[in-house]
Amino acid sequence: MSAASRGREPRSLPLFPLRTVLFPGGLLPLKVFEQRYVEMTKACMRDDAPFGVCLITQGDEVATPDGATPKFADIGTLARITNFDMPQLGILHLQTQGLGRFQVRAHAVDASGLVIGTVTSIADEPHHALSDEHAPLVRVLELIAARLGAQNFPSDVHYDDASWVGYRLAELLPLPLSIKQRMLEVNDANVRLAALKQFLERQGIV
Repeated sequence: MSAASRGREPRSLPLFPLRTVLFPGGLLPLKVFEQRYVEMTKACMRDDAPFGVCLITQGDEVATPDGATPKFADIGTLARITNFDMPQLGILHLQTQGLGRFQVRAHAVDASGLVIGTVTSIADEPHHALSDEHAPLVRVLELIAARLGAQNFPSDVHYDDASWVGYRLAELLPLPLSIKQRMLEVNDANVRLAALKQFLERQGIV
């Protein structure tokens, strides 16, 4: 069995449903205070393992009195903890970065209320050089990066990579979460860039 095939075998993954969409290579700061996620964070740091971020489509981020699990998208992104701080007891501030995408095949809720997904990895998009048609999008992204500041933008930049540019624009532009999720689920970098270019053209930005 090839390494690629093994990587797509179902595996167990703790999930963190959120009202945000994390993209591969993106940065996501998190404030963790619910006990189930504090314990998840500790386990991930101990084992140097990621957790999964999925967009909530219905429900709440925090636990509700009835213990209902929110509904969430079945395509998400692995999050790796890159740094953390504990400003006060029981509260963790995390810096995380998106890795690869995955699909949730099934999920269950453990005794603590943590959602555990059975997931399979989604292959990374093949590298495609940015076409001349989409070059104006790079200038928009560079302006956004300058406004955000280096601490809030990935340090490893790939302005010549169609997937990377599309992911960064999709996460940073003021798009509805449902559209961001759609951009995450697209498996063609040029289709994603064409949709983002259309949005920017309607806004008169490019």
